[in-house]
Amino acid sequence: MALYLLHPATVHFPIAFLIAASLAGLAYIHWRPMDQLRIITWWGMAAGWIALIAAIITGLIAQGPLPPDAPYRSVLNWHTTTGLILGVLYGDVLYRGWLYNSGRGRRKSRSRIPVQKQKDAKAEVKDQGEFLAEPRQKWLLTVELILGIAIVFISGWLGGELVYTWGVNVNQP
Repeated sequence: MALYLLHPATVHFPIAFLIAASLAGLAYIHWRPMDQLRIITWWGMAAGWIALIAAIITGLIAQGPLPPDAPYRSVLNWHTTTGLILGVLYGDVLYRGWLYNSGRGRRKSRSRIPVQKQKDAKAEVKDQGEFLAEPRQKWLLTVELILGIAIVFISGWLGGELVYTWGVNVNQP
């Protein structure tokens, strides 16, 4: 099996998972903090990040035999760069979320709000300790998730340019 065929087989998973996870995260933060959205955000982002690492590795393998002075090299370099940026961006969100949700990233001075006897008391308790519900992270997470979606689209467009305009790794012997 030709190794350059592995990259096209892996790129669709991070695209789907990362966009779906980002949209679910934005919906959780700005619309409705539902458990389903939280689960889709974290599990989708983790699956997308792992799939992204596989796509990056297979992409690096696929570009190995390409000529270094090819006319499409600048497009390829930008495609590679956007993939690496996505790895760092989503890896950062996952890492900060893991730190916070595991208790390691929370400030020690933060005290728990006593549960009041209200209809929404369960929802209030459920959101305590969730990184997506942290008010100090709201706008940074919003920017990161929107930026992540935009970079996924840019990287995909650059990959499409390589394949459909330049014919990179198409019909190789």
